[in-house]
Amino acid sequence: MNEEQDRYHRGASAAARGTAGEYGLSAGPTTVSDMELAVEAERLVKQYRSRAETVDAVRGVDLKVGIGEVFGFLGPNGAGKSTTIRMLTTLLSITSGTARVAGVDVSADPDGARRRIGVALQEAGLDPRQTGRELLVLQARLFGISAAHAARRAEELLELVDLVDASDRRIKGYSGGMKRRLDLASALVHEPEVLFLDEPTTGLDPASRLTVWDELRRINARGTTIFLTTQYLEEADQLCDRLAIIDDGLIVREGTPQQLKAELRQRRGLDTDPTLDEVFLDATGRTRERAAGEVQEVSA
Repeated sequence: MNEEQDRYHRGASAAARGTAGEYGLSAGPTTVSDMELAVEAERLVKQYRSRAETVDAVRGVDLKVGIGEVFGFLGPNGAGKSTTIRMLTTLLSITSGTARVAGVDVSADPDGARRRIGVALQEAGLDPRQTGRELLVLQARLFGISAAHAARRAEELLELVDLVDASDRRIKGYSGGMKRRLDLASALVHEPEVLFLDEPTTGLDPASRLTVWDELRRINARGTTIFLTTQYLEEADQLCDRLAIIDDGLIVREGTPQQLKAELRQRRGLDTDPTLDEVFLDATGRTRERAAGEVQEVSA
């Protein structure tokens, strides 16, 4: 587990200790108005200051994600995707603006936010010496879940991500796709309302990527809101109800994949719908040559 992931899990487990409920957790009272949106950001800014200069990584992002949505967050390398997701998940301080997740202000009540969210970052924070089952039980115990409930929860999640047969093998023997699926399960031990995923299929082979897509659909079907960043435009097209494209720290397009394609088709007078990669290139002002290596091309 790297330092950033350890920071999140330590903060989340500390937030969970001492609470009530079947799993040792309590979301607290909420109202309909609180829960109309799963994620809301207003004028979100992140600056990095040094003696020489101030770098604006995120420059006033507004986002609204409905409960139960799969929301995609796209952008070129260095556009502000990961910075934004780290602010929304309490891993990075907010310079200015506000962010609420599951009705909780992430700056005012970071512990409350951590109780309601799950986070899986680009690098899976897994201990290769543990078995998959041991890792999930440990994560559950860190969230204050009793030993008996932790064992049952681990079994449920192993079934959800189709790792029951490998559950008692050491993680060091898992394939890349199996590790990503176990990381997803680890982020779900406390039944979060919102699951944040930062490029969940980067580096996976096509078959493993499709398997992760199936897991995400099952997780979402159970009612979990999913907020994911990705550089694979086909992934966003297949999975996301809505998406936003960020470039140079600003949102430059937002809507459903079909809406964004239809808008570009109408504006350019095209005979057929463009692909999502064409929407991306148009939104970010990039050519295919400039974008080579930055985004995944989508076949027609």
